[in-house]
Amino acid sequence: MKTLTASALVCAMIALTRAAALPEGMPENDQTAKSDLVKRGVYCSYGWTERSGRCFRYIPRPMTWATAEKNCESLGGNLASVHNFLEYHDIQWIIVSGSHESKSTWIGGSDAQEENKWLWSDGSSFSYVHWCKGEPNNYRGKQHCLHMNYGAEKCWDDIACNYRAPSVCVKRLWLVG
Repeated sequence: MKTLTASALVCAMIALTRAAALPEGMPENDQTAKSDLVKRGVYCSYGWTERSGRCFRYIPRPMTWATAEKNCESLGGNLASVHNFLEYHDIQWIIVSGSHESKSTWIGGSDAQEENKWLWSDGSSFSYVHWCKGEPNNYRGKQHCLHMNYGAEKCWDDIACNYRAPSVCVKRLWLVG
């Protein structure tokens, strides 16, 4: 049933896209028009949500940080990095959409390589922060992974990497053409 529904949606999208993209009077069999239409396509694959120009996916199964990162890599991405206030709220929206609550969730920050040198697992710049008051504190020298939606303020906290939590993956938009 899911395959039939997905096939119907794809067919409808193709038909609507073709109708909207072809200039009036342009024959449907004009290969130039079809080629230009495909070259302009940018999208997220099934199961992913486009926000802030990237594709995000909420993974509800609780895992350790390392297992969550490996899982995201197997899906073609990494644990999510956050670069501004709008992205943080976009990721919060994705979590609420997937879980119907503001769950504490892994994102891709870690200082496991060097204490207090926070890095994103996708290699992007760690310039935006949303730490809770007094964080990161590396409690008992064992907190090297970042989770979000911590406490009443729904901010960031460092926590032991073997804690099990849901996660959010990120990957780039697909460019077609």
